[in-house]
Amino acid sequence: MTHKVKPAVPPSQKPRSIARQHRYFTWLSLSLMSFLGLMVLIVYESRWVYPEIQAYFSQTGSLTGQQLATRSRVYLQNAQSELLADQPEQAAFDATIINIELAYGLSDVHVYRNQCECMATSLNILNRVLAQLEAREIDRVNAVSELFAPIACLTNIEMSQLDQRGAAINDFSESTRQHNQVLTYSSLLIFVMGLVFWWLHERQLRRTDHATQETFEWMQRAMRDPLTGIGNRSALHQDVLAKQHQSLGLILLDIDFFKQYNDAYGHPQGDMLLRQLTTLIGQTLNNEAQLYRLGGDEFAALLLCPDTETLKSYCHQLIEGLREADFSHPAHPDKKGVTLSVGGSCFVAAEHTFSHAYEAADKVLYQVKAAGRDGWQVTEDA
Repeated sequence: MTHKVKPAVPPSQKPRSIARQHRYFTWLSLSLMSFLGLMVLIVYESRWVYPEIQAYFSQTGSLTGQQLATRSRVYLQNAQSELLADQPEQAAFDATIINIELAYGLSDVHVYRNQCECMATSLNILNRVLAQLEAREIDRVNAVSELFAPIACLTNIEMSQLDQRGAAINDFSESTRQHNQVLTYSSLLIFVMGLVFWWLHERQLRRTDHATQETFEWMQRAMRDPLTGIGNRSALHQDVLAKQHQSLGLILLDIDFFKQYNDAYGHPQGDMLLRQLTTLIGQTLNNEAQLYRLGGDEFAALLLCPDTETLKSYCHQLIEGLREADFSHPAHPDKKGVTLSVGGSCFVAAEHTFSHAYEAADKVLYQVKAAGRDGWQVTEDA
């Protein structure tokens, strides 16, 4: 069995291959660096913007008042709800006192006392209502009415803070306008550069994939018999190596008196017979075998086979299936149709076992020929 030696790559092609690989990584790295630069720019601008946002909207400075005023107003409204709820007076007063005390604590801050004229009055009202509630000297409706003035004061504070927030937002927007323009145009430029580099990378990758696909297709064609479409001798060897340690059956087949068939019908009809036999062999073996044309009228079949008895059954099926097909052969010396000589062997797939199995199957094949052809034999020695 001959082995093809893979030709070495000419020295002139190696630098070209290295250069192509270098370009591939260059375009990819440039693209990634562009997108990385875009991310750095965005992060840099964000690092500048974030402190500005913190300065305007953090819970420090005068804007803290909005949160405190809001929460204080909510507590007072909760107190009104408790007073108006359908519950015992004792429970209503206790819950109201808790809510007013919470509202008082949130309202009694320095910024409100200095900037809001109504706050001092509101705190006095809350003090008075608390005392009256504790002494049970006020009814629910009057207590609810008393809380409207502090709620209105807190609402005015919230509205004032909203106005201040709006002014702060306008100032912030104006101060960041130029930064936004720089970020937008720079990001657009870097993004376009990244897309260009990525496109160059993808184009190079497609070219590489196309070349690889062409090489793969060429290798596939090199492993196939062009007439029948089944594997050739090299494919048989590779498929055996791909099934390492599996129990396989190898069947070798020769068409009896094929030369005489060609002489009688001509080579085009002989080629058609080869294709027909390829189909018949595959169907007879239940399409479980991989088929190979080893040259001329020589075929091989490789299939999973646990023992020689199973292989004998396959060989018998081949002979009987061909007899049932009854292909005519006007030049057959024994006045028969087309017949086969078949030899087989079982083996466990490996490099060294395959050569021995092939030799053993070939040996029994010639024993069948010597015995008059049109038969099969399986060796027990492989």
